[in-house]
Amino acid sequence: MRGGEFLVREAKADETFTPEELTEEQHMFSEMTRDFVETKVDPVIDRIEKQEAGLTTSLMDEMGGLGIIGAAVPENWGGMGVDFVTDTVLAEEIGKAGSFGVSVAAHTGIGTLPILYYGTPEQKAKYLPDLASGALKSAYCLTEPGSGSDAMAAKTKAVLNEAGTHYVINGQKMWITNGGFADLFIVFAQIDGDKFTGFIVPASLKGITRGVEEEKMGIKGSSTRMIFFENVEVPKENVLGEIGQGHKIAFNVLNIGRFKLCAMAVGGSKKMTGVATQYANQRTQFGVPIASFGAIQHKLAEMAIRSYVAEAATYRTAGAIRDMAQGLMEKGESPEMAKLKAAEEYSIECAILKVLGSEVVDYVVDENVQVHGGMGFSEDGISARVYRDARINRIFEGTNEINRLLSVGMMVKKAMKGQLDLLGPAMALQKELTSVPSFGGNGESGPLVAEKKALANAKKAGLLVAGAAVQKFMQNLEKEQEVMMHLADMLIDVFAAESAVLRVEKLIAIKGEEAAKLQLDMVRTYLSDAMDRIAKSARDAVSGFAEGDELRMMLMGIKRFTKMDPVNTIAARRRVAAALIEKNGYAF
Repeated sequence: MRGGEFLVREAKADETFTPEELTEEQHMFSEMTRDFVETKVDPVIDRIEKQEAGLTTSLMDEMGGLGIIGAAVPENWGGMGVDFVTDTVLAEEIGKAGSFGVSVAAHTGIGTLPILYYGTPEQKAKYLPDLASGALKSAYCLTEPGSGSDAMAAKTKAVLNEAGTHYVINGQKMWITNGGFADLFIVFAQIDGDKFTGFIVPASLKGITRGVEEEKMGIKGSSTRMIFFENVEVPKENVLGEIGQGHKIAFNVLNIGRFKLCAMAVGGSKKMTGVATQYANQRTQFGVPIASFGAIQHKLAEMAIRSYVAEAATYRTAGAIRDMAQGLMEKGESPEMAKLKAAEEYSIECAILKVLGSEVVDYVVDENVQVHGGMGFSEDGISARVYRDARINRIFEGTNEINRLLSVGMMVKKAMKGQLDLLGPAMALQKELTSVPSFGGNGESGPLVAEKKALANAKKAGLLVAGAAVQKFMQNLEKEQEVMMHLADMLIDVFAAESAVLRVEKLIAIKGEEAAKLQLDMVRTYLSDAMDRIAKSARDAVSGFAEGDELRMMLMGIKRFTKMDPVNTIAARRRVAAALIEKNGYAF
């Protein structure tokens, strides 16, 4: 299935990758990384939070020695050359490492991938082995005081000297993760005022000044500074990629960054669901553990449900990217270019995942504080720190608002270019709307028939609204941000719910329905709530641009396509919570 096609095609469970299919080797990578976080990072997290000199970098060195830092770098450049799914497993575990995980992710992702994907053979040979081992620490310098979401508005300048040997860079960058200790900067600057270009800039060059550490709400253990460039002479051979094509580097690397942020958020969500469960089991009120109260069980179950769904969507996308990358390699592409092109193909899903993962982990850490009560508000435990840390995820890698707009905008652009057939299904939908609805079943039977039918209809609701919005606004749709945000919320819910349904369907095929009873509870509960959200998003969107008979007809269509038989979500959540309570942690 191509990127974005989930809205117009029925996905097949047997074509969908799920976490249950991880190999023994991938589980070993996961356990190795988890063990490192639990034995090396967690015991010193308070010292990391105070940015004890040399502690983060020494831990990164140690992690590099295990191969974790360079896992995604090909073996010929000093890494382990793992596939995209294995890299996802590692990201999930690193997501449990608090602000240390942020430092690692910045280095392995936006600090290393630009050279891996866009560097010359000479640049790769010079820098990648040391980046893979952790001997060199890197940082990514894109954002400026006047350019945040609008990265192309950067004012940092690069001017070729008279000898034609060096570019002289002047400007400033802000919010630079790893800025306090990075040995290497990936810097974006304008050549001739309008040629946005990437550069590899060693931190040792004369004219580079690091600002003071930023005082932040969360992720206090990660170094965040402004970086100033004053007449910094960068060798001409350090231009990264093509002159004037820096936006390709920035945007394509961000695709993978968005995906990995979701994987890390999934790891954090599962961990904190377990922390909340453990506290609920040990905290006694009115003579019984608070885990015995229905209100607490609702919270624990919902934390687990959202984590499970986000995990399903993450690994579904990881499998799709891995499979496409492998196909491209079989056709002769290098491993790095194959992975880059595959991530670009699924850029819509990456944007969706970034929003989904960051908002799931936000929900989980917030409810964890609530389960802990006053202790959650205290700095004695980890709840307050994790609550603060999670907030940045909705801003990192493009704000969630930007990613919502991107997910819809990229889908519409794909359709305009003929890369995605939205028109055919939208035309068929128009005929269906004027026909008499069928109230009978289609003869199918099984535990997920109703859920798959609801999903198919939810996609129709999305097509209905998207088609009408494009027809109404045409090229001006991007200016109707409120409508696009509602559409994005529909896409997110459809993709997430379908991913969970496919995961459970595959689990049933492997282990049988009895073994998936709790997972069925989770997916039915999530989908029941998602259908209500999809209905509201659809109504709010069309009410913003339609009126009269057109509006009435569309509202009737939305009602028809978002109907779902009632689900006893109270009983389902109680069963899910019971499993968490019995295991005293995340159970799925």
